Amino acid sequence: MINWESNVFPGILGRTCDRPCEPACRRGRVEEKPVAICRLKRVAADNKGEVKSLMPRAPKEKNGKKIALIGGGPASLTVARDLAPLGYELHLFDEWHKGGGMMRTQIPAFRLPEEVLDEEVNYVLDMGVITHFNHYVSSMKEVLDQDYDAIFVGTGAPRGRDLKITGREEAAKNIHIGIEFLANVAFEHRDKIGRKVIILGGGNTAMDCCRTSRRLGGDDVKVVVRSPFKDMKASPWEIEDAMAEDIPILNNMPPKEFVVEDGKLKGVIFGKVRAEYDENGRRKLIPTGEPDEFIEADDVIIAIGQDNAFPWIERDLGIEFGKWDIPVLNETTFQSTNPKVFFGGDAAFGPENIITAAAHGHQAAISIHHFCQGLDLMDRPAPGANLVRQKMGIHEWMYDNDIAADLRYKVPHEDKVITLTNRKIEVELGFSVSTAFKEAQRCLNCDVQTVFTDSLCIECDACVDICPTSCITFTMNGEEEDLRQRLNAPASNLTQDLYVSDTLPTKRVMIKDEDVCLHCGLCAERCPTAAWDMQKYLYNVTKASKIL
Repeated sequence: MINWESNVFPGILGRTCDRPCEPACRRGRVEEKPVAICRLKRVAADNKGEVKSLMPRAPKEKNGKKIALIGGGPASLTVARDLAPLGYELHLFDEWHKGGGMMRTQIPAFRLPEEVLDEEVNYVLDMGVITHFNHYVSSMKEVLDQDYDAIFVGTGAPRGRDLKITGREEAAKNIHIGIEFLANVAFEHRDKIGRKVIILGGGNTAMDCCRTSRRLGGDDVKVVVRSPFKDMKASPWEIEDAMAEDIPILNNMPPKEFVVEDGKLKGVIFGKVRAEYDENGRRKLIPTGEPDEFIEADDVIIAIGQDNAFPWIERDLGIEFGKWDIPVLNETTFQSTNPKVFFGGDAAFGPENIITAAAHGHQAAISIHHFCQGLDLMDRPAPGANLVRQKMGIHEWMYDNDIAADLRYKVPHEDKVITLTNRKIEVELGFSVSTAFKEAQRCLNCDVQTVFTDSLCIECDACVDICPTSCITFTMNGEEEDLRQRLNAPASNLTQDLYVSDTLPTKRVMIKDEDVCLHCGLCAERCPTAAWDMQKYLYNVTKASKIL
């Protein structure tokens, strides 16, 4: 429920998230792999038991305000999740027959089972959201002319980029746009593909397209990318999963021509390039002079990016659009230049990911709530946060301070002999509860803060003596560059701030380097005056609330 309160889709994100949290995990500073935060959220979701009774309920008596949500994806669903308990009448419009948006149309079932998606989408819809499925909104003007107090647009980035090179028109029957291909498979409009398939692109959509093609009959599927392997935009684990299914990835090969004979696609001609980088990291692809390479193909899937598309929004409604047809928005409130209209998710600033869409939804819900109640949209409520002491005795804590030395555990996968025969069989099996517990033991307890009270410190240096990582130093203050070199363990990670106390009676200061602290609590156990304490920090994401 803690996961659900914040990200709204723990079971979905526990399988599909881009994991922006994991690079911040301090476990990654002491070994190659961070704690498997994403996959642990899946374990929490899969083993949750009955939670419907814990969900917030929409009041029977509404507050008189009516909101239109256009698009049934994660951003709109998050807005609905936050506003329904406040008594808003919510109308959700989507062109498909079920909610979920791109989570349903662009994420294959072998990564995200339909039953998981339906369950978590329905937690929100069951709060009393009025759904208008199979309803494509073709005119913003028509929506504005109705009696909605505010409108939220969460339609994603629904236009896949095309590739206009020689042969594109002639071979159109066998050339497919990635996100359209995935949607057609999801809704069972397509159930087969040619034996030889080329995927153009190196992002997550390309990985989903190549793996889906293997399940639809493509036994010779290749991914061809114009950039070097290290520059591919796909998540490393998505690339690994594709390669584990015997899909080769060919790099530094930009497509030059679709070869067509007698009106039928025969394959693609690729050039050969190498990458050069300037001092700012900008890349140029330089032709190598090697002969072009022809690769046979029965079908080609183009997965080279997505763009926003708002053909249904008339341009005389006071909604301004900027570069790349992206709406001009206030980046804090998500309000457009038409005060009644708000955007979020990929529709706001271009393609991102599900967790970003949920974050947008939380913020947009606050703005819509303030707008409808006549309040200042820039007067944002603060997130909830607290600190709770963890001490139960002299040497006892309410958290487990034993740090496991284990390397990151691998998530088990179903046998590919089985999964490649059925696109609905989930590949990742998830951690067992026992393995999840062991993986969680790798956590360095970043949620338990070391709190230092300088007025209680007698400068006995006992904490320095017992610290297993030499992260605590008592020394004279100075300039940061010099200070970092004078610590018991030099602090070389400049991205991590130092924790520096006020001046102590001896004119020294206590300095702690968070970069190497284990949050083990030994300093607090050893301190004779309780100058050190361990306090658990809990952050509650900002949401729309009746308390303003």
